Amino acid sequence: QVQLVESGGGLVQPGGSLRLSCAASGRFFKINGMDWYRQGPGKQRELVATSVSDGTTNYADFVKGRFTISRDNVKNTVYLQMNSLKPEDTAVYYCHIDAVPRGSPFTYDYWGQGTQVTVSS
Repeated sequence: QVQLVESGGGLVQPGGSLRLSCAASGRFFKINGMDWYRQGPGKQRELVATSVSDGTTNYADFVKGRFTISRDNVKNTVYLQMNSLKPEDTAVYYCHIDAVPRGSPFTYDYWGQGTQVTVSS
């Protein structure tokens, strides 16, 4: 089965940094997008950053210049480097991938379990 395991969340002071990781296990014909979402308290889930296999990245306006998404296609792992963190960045962060499993003609989306990021003074 496909499984996405996230790590790297925690408690950090405003202005601090965290690096999130998400490792995908399973057999894939191709992994397309690897993305990060977040959901803050009482808020809807929102897109934070996206990446595709050729290295193209996109960011939500509220994280541009502060967050960097990267991926290791050999290890099937996506990272989110978060700098200059603000209290409003507090949320559960979820990784998401679009992938074609080996032997399947379809593309599926998969979600990680979420990792808590708390930015507080």
